[in-house]
Amino acid sequence: MIERRIEVETDDGTMTTFVVHPEEGGPFPVVLYLMDAPSIRPALMDMASRLASTGYYVMLPFLFYRGSEYREFGQSDEDMHLRRDLMGTVSRSGILTDARVLLQVADGDPAASDGPIGAVGFCMSGRLVLALAQHMPERVAAVASIHGGGLVVDRDDSPHRQLDRIRGEVYLGWPDEDPSAPKDTIPAMEEALTAAGVRHRIDFMEGALHGYAPPGGARYDRAASETHWERVHDLLRRNLHG
Repeated sequence: MIERRIEVETDDGTMTTFVVHPEEGGPFPVVLYLMDAPSIRPALMDMASRLASTGYYVMLPFLFYRGSEYREFGQSDEDMHLRRDLMGTVSRSGILTDARVLLQVADGDPAASDGPIGAVGFCMSGRLVLALAQHMPERVAAVASIHGGGLVVDRDDSPHRQLDRIRGEVYLGWPDEDPSAPKDTIPAMEEALTAAGVRHRIDFMEGALHGYAPPGGARYDRAASETHWERVHDLLRRNLHG
């Protein structure tokens, strides 16, 4: 397995990005792997490697780069407050810029395919992958939001109101008892996806709290996490290797 760290220059700064892919058998479909609020850490790196090992060129960018140099965060009050502030620097418009620059990098690497791409987003990045599918329909063939927050909100710019241009397939792994993704908003998302003609699947993970996918966390739920792996593998296989 090839794992390397690169520094990607954007108009807003230097975005540290980890690239993971198999040593042989390429070129591989590109998958943008978008971090959750706890940021890049060994557990998320291991997940990126697990996905890459099945035949993908996985790019894991440090999305807090607009407000911080690359670093790992601990569980101290100071780090938690800093992460909360940095979450405000991550936006749906910003990820479009970031994705285009990342794909330019991938286009220059013979290990990466120039075909359709996928994107997987956790937590705060669930809404970001929907933005990629909406605004880059010619390239984004499959996206998965895993315990994503803020997908259905009472605003004109709510993600569930911006689905009309999506051509790719969407998977949503919906957590239980999550204030940022209440269960009673699932019908609104279901209705919006159906009205937009988007191929989709929503799994409500009963009993699995926000943060159920990454191992090692207090809310890790092995059964729900393995379900997310099954769904993501199936989603990407159908849409990127077809």
